[in-house]
Amino acid sequence: MAEQKEAYMFPTSVKEVEALGWDYIDVILFSGDAFVDHPSFGTACIARWLQKWGWRVAVVPQPNWRDDLRDFKKLGAPRLYFGVNAGAMDSMVNHYTANKRLRSDDAYTPNGRHGMRPDYPTIVYSRILKRLFPDTPIIVGGIEASMRRLTHYDYWQDKLLPGILADCPADLLIYGMGERPIIEIARRLQQGENIKQLDDIPQTASMQPLSNMPRVTEDEGNIVLASHEECLLHKRKQSENFKHIEEESNKYHAKRLWQSVGERAIMVNPPYPPMTETEIDASFDLPYTRMPHPKYKGKTIPAYEMIKFSVNLHRGCFGGCAFCTISAHQGKFIASRSKESILKEVKQIIDMPDFKGYLSDLGGPSANMYRMHGGNEELCRKCKRPSCLAPQICPNLNADHSSLLDIYQAVDALPGIKKSFIGSGVRYDLLLHRHKDNELNHYTRLYTEELISRHVSGRLKVAPEHTSDRVLNIMRKPSFSLFEEFKLIFERINKEKGLNQQIIPYFISSHPGCTEEDMAELAALTKQMNFKLEQVQDFTPTPMTLSTEIYYTGIHPYTGEKVFTARKPEEKLNQRKYFFWYLPEKRNDIQNSLKRMHRNDLEEKLYGNTPWRKPARIVGETKSRQKKKKPNNK
Repeated sequence: MAEQKEAYMFPTSVKEVEALGWDYIDVILFSGDAFVDHPSFGTACIARWLQKWGWRVAVVPQPNWRDDLRDFKKLGAPRLYFGVNAGAMDSMVNHYTANKRLRSDDAYTPNGRHGMRPDYPTIVYSRILKRLFPDTPIIVGGIEASMRRLTHYDYWQDKLLPGILADCPADLLIYGMGERPIIEIARRLQQGENIKQLDDIPQTASMQPLSNMPRVTEDEGNIVLASHEECLLHKRKQSENFKHIEEESNKYHAKRLWQSVGERAIMVNPPYPPMTETEIDASFDLPYTRMPHPKYKGKTIPAYEMIKFSVNLHRGCFGGCAFCTISAHQGKFIASRSKESILKEVKQIIDMPDFKGYLSDLGGPSANMYRMHGGNEELCRKCKRPSCLAPQICPNLNADHSSLLDIYQAVDALPGIKKSFIGSGVRYDLLLHRHKDNELNHYTRLYTEELISRHVSGRLKVAPEHTSDRVLNIMRKPSFSLFEEFKLIFERINKEKGLNQQIIPYFISSHPGCTEEDMAELAALTKQMNFKLEQVQDFTPTPMTLSTEIYYTGIHPYTGEKVFTARKPEEKLNQRKYFFWYLPEKRNDIQNSLKRMHRNDLEEKLYGNTPWRKPARIVGETKSRQKKKKPNNK
């Protein structure tokens, strides 16, 4: 189909459709989020991408599922299909705290209003649409569908749930970043193929008759996982399944996965290869208005305000952190934009009427992975490691910071830019790694100095996550000694440049492997380093992460070893309290706990007469880390 260049805002009502003069709609997208026409919001990316190739797209954001369902009926049936996503976050993470308390706000809703989406909207919206329009295909995607595509542990129900297609009447599920599969689906439906014929598209999952599933456990192109029913009976089966799922999600040449549930089977096709520079540029260069839909006039969408003046440089993350969904969703291979595409977007921001000259972030899932790849990419094509950084940095990794340094300097040279900040998390282990190639070491040093001296908005956020190397190993994070080393470098550069900046570390309590004693040691060590912790959170198990699988099964999928996990509310509170050792009301409880553990040495370090300096920061809690990530999910 011919390309379209229109920069209109996608219609959300009959009146807006009529204003465009449309007599039909090709695709209608339903989303749990408010609609923001910006490349950091998945629904906008998919809508603009479909539009580019000539299809007419309408959007129904946050439909009312409680009334007479008029929001689901108002635009009728599209010619091709309904697209459904829960939003930029898993709905349960969006709705509930780590203690399963209902949140009072929603960053992806106008004015932060809570209650504008149901629990599990992927399922709720799809069921309504299938009931109203039984003959129209439904395609689901986004992070909720993606992370729940096979049997998974649901923390909020505290039980193992089947792949979401067992409960959701969708015809196809897209996992990961959706540009490639969504166009292939639209093209083939446009050509008259039936939705049931589209089960061969990469990066999709579908329900299949049990008779289609291979008879052998593994062959050249397929892996048959333990059934959902087997996983319910045997936690070790679920643990073994996860290892296969994670490995196949991070391979160039992956196998098709099968899992039976009841009398049917879920088939998950291998992913597409990473997007090329040309492809990812094409997605980011679409004519986004970069604004919330006009229907929200006078209202503020907090998630949009957070990323309004930020630029995403790449997709993917090879960190493979055990608790994080980013690499599970975007993949470990880095897909980077060109310098030209990045500068084009920065110039668009400069032209925004309320821009004051300060970019809040030049980043990505991890700030300093831009254009990084394997030195010998043939080795990468055969590799199935979920992380290029853990347990050690891969010797084949070409961690060249020169391209990123060039981007920073080119952006800062643009008229209208006063300062560009790095708001995304920085992998300091990449900055401390010493390569055999001295040129790489040279650019790493230059980058580190540039970052600290020119791109910190007073506070640099990094994520050591814990102080115990044993816990960090389970997290797939580097030794805490590297954070201590980086802190010294940070302080040295600050002193040399006459700056008064702070380093802000993130920490997690109750992560699998972490004991109360580990948290007590964390409190003592961070006190010694002159921190009152600001960015802290309780571990929240989210679907399809290594940490969650360990939390549920008690078994490490890669070693088969049993791992202690704080699961009871009192165990979690006992760990969490050490973040707040300095509060008078916590002191007696902590002292009694330390006596119980026979750790008088830690009591002395926390409450003894040893003098220490005034802490750098006052503590203030954050919500779930997933909520703080830039919304860039499809």
